Amino acid sequence: MESVNTYWLDRALLEWQVELGADEALSETPVDRYALDPAPPKAVAKKADAPPPPPVKEVDVDAVEMAQANASAAHDLAALATAMQAFDLCQLKRGAKSFVFADGHASARVMIIGEAPGRQEDVAGKPFVGQEGVLLDKMLAAIGMDRNSDDPAKGVYLTNILPWRASSNGAPAEKDIAMMLPFVKRHIALADPDLLVLLGGAASPALLGPAGLTRIRGQWQDVAGLPAMPMLHPSALLKQPAAKRDAWADLLALQAKLRGTP
Repeated sequence: MESVNTYWLDRALLEWQVELGADEALSETPVDRYALDPAPPKAVAKKADAPPPPPVKEVDVDAVEMAQANASAAHDLAALATAMQAFDLCQLKRGAKSFVFADGHASARVMIIGEAPGRQEDVAGKPFVGQEGVLLDKMLAAIGMDRNSDDPAKGVYLTNILPWRASSNGAPAEKDIAMMLPFVKRHIALADPDLLVLLGGAASPALLGPAGLTRIRGQWQDVAGLPAMPMLHPSALLKQPAAKRDAWADLLALQAKLRGTP
């Protein structure tokens, strides 16, 4: 009789616990939850959950050093142009339409170095075309010079610091100038002119240092042992016609230098 009463009592107690929500037995031993440490135990990360190893950093390529090596290996202007076209570390190459190397007489006494091709130069594949080129040709004609002349004494040789157009015709970035400068210096050495003309605010500091163009414009400088005349770029003259007076004075100084140079 006692066992029967115990069965029904136990069953009643279980049903009461189920109604309270205790519907699963987790342990045979009762646990006092209030006596536990409130801080949860630290989870031990499994090997599968370990973070992936950091990616291996690619070795940085010294673009200037590579440009110097490629430029030094060029023994003539054709080889230099090929080396520059094959140089893939300058990002400007990816956005440009054309590679703009040079124009004019390669053996001319005067080598003119500009900044970078503009939109029209990028399309034509030649430096100094469009309005800027027309103005420059008129300036040169005023002192008896012509880019199309076959006479080295009257012709000019035209190039830029950068052979690819800067994005949106913006100012050339210093990193791009530094990267391509070894090619420019090699270009000067291979062309071997008597005089240099540096046009604009990128060509002058690239070859002469950080001195402002307005401070040194019209004053003869030295670049690799050659007389160099810093001048305003034709694009600046188109925006500031009053500055053409200074450009004319610089052209006369160039003409006088050519007449006095053996």
